[in-house]
Amino acid sequence: MIRRLLIAPIRFYRYFLSPWVGRQCRFTPTCSAYAIEAIERHGAWRGLWLAARRIGRCHPWSPGGYDPVPPGHGAGAQACCAHRHRTEPD
Repeated sequence: MIRRLLIAPIRFYRYFLSPWVGRQCRFTPTCSAYAIEAIERHGAWRGLWLAARRIGRCHPWSPGGYDPVPPGHGAGAQACCAHRHRTEPD
């Protein structure tokens, strides 16, 4: 629920304001796409933190370039760690 509330104004910006402003972002994916993906992948608080850091790096003196959202700690991270962890010592 919180994710949807956070993503709604970003989508509004992308569809209604961004076409008027023009493409200003120096990164791929754009900062708004990065913010949506970060919130969806990492949750509300960590996603907002990642998005804020990204927006802080997006300025005229930044080289820009490809900057993907870091991988999450969900199912993808568990797949690479398929072994069992012991919870009690032998």
